[in-house]
Amino acid sequence: MLADGRRGLALGLALVAVSLAVLTWPAGMVVGSVAIGLGGLTAAVRCWRSGPAGWGIMPAGSTPRLILCIASGLLAFWLAASVTTGPAGSLRFTFIVVPGLMGARILMSRDVPVVLAGIAAMALALAAASGLAVESPGPIPAIVGGLIAAAVMFVPTSRQDASPRPADNNGA
Repeated sequence: MLADGRRGLALGLALVAVSLAVLTWPAGMVVGSVAIGLGGLTAAVRCWRSGPAGWGIMPAGSTPRLILCIASGLLAFWLAASVTTGPAGSLRFTFIVVPGLMGARILMSRDVPVVLAGIAAMALALAAASGLAVESPGPIPAIVGGLIAAAVMFVPTSRQDASPRPADNNGA
C-alpha cells in the first residue's frame, strides 16, 4: 500500500502471500494454503522484475495512504476482535483489511504495475476468504485465486498513449 517501486511492491506482495498462506493453514486449507503461497510468491517474483526500479517506499504524497492504512487497520482490528476470537478471528481481520486497502490502492494509482500488484493481492485475499465458510468448498477457490494472482502479473505493463499528439508547427 505504501510502495510505488517494483522492489517495494514485490516485498509487500510476498508478505501478503506468506501471511495469507500461514493464516489459512490452521483453517484446514492445506492445499489451498500452498496454492495461495505459490501463486503469491510467483506474482511477487514477477513484480520484482517489472515496474519502476527501486523501492519507492513512502514517496512524496503518500501521507493519505499511511493514514488510510492506520485507520483501516484499527477499524478492522476492532471489528474482528468484537465479532470473534480464535484462529478464524485473524483470518476475518485479514479479509477485512486487505481487500479494502487494495481496492483503495487500485483506485488511487495510475501506474499499471501498482494496479496489477493490488489486483494480485486482492485475488489472494478473496481466495483465503474461502476458509471462513462454514462448509469448506475445498481447495478450488484458493487454487483459482493463486492462479489469478500469478497470471495477472504477466499482463503487459507498457501501454500506448491513445490521445493524438499535437501537430508539429515549425512553419513547414
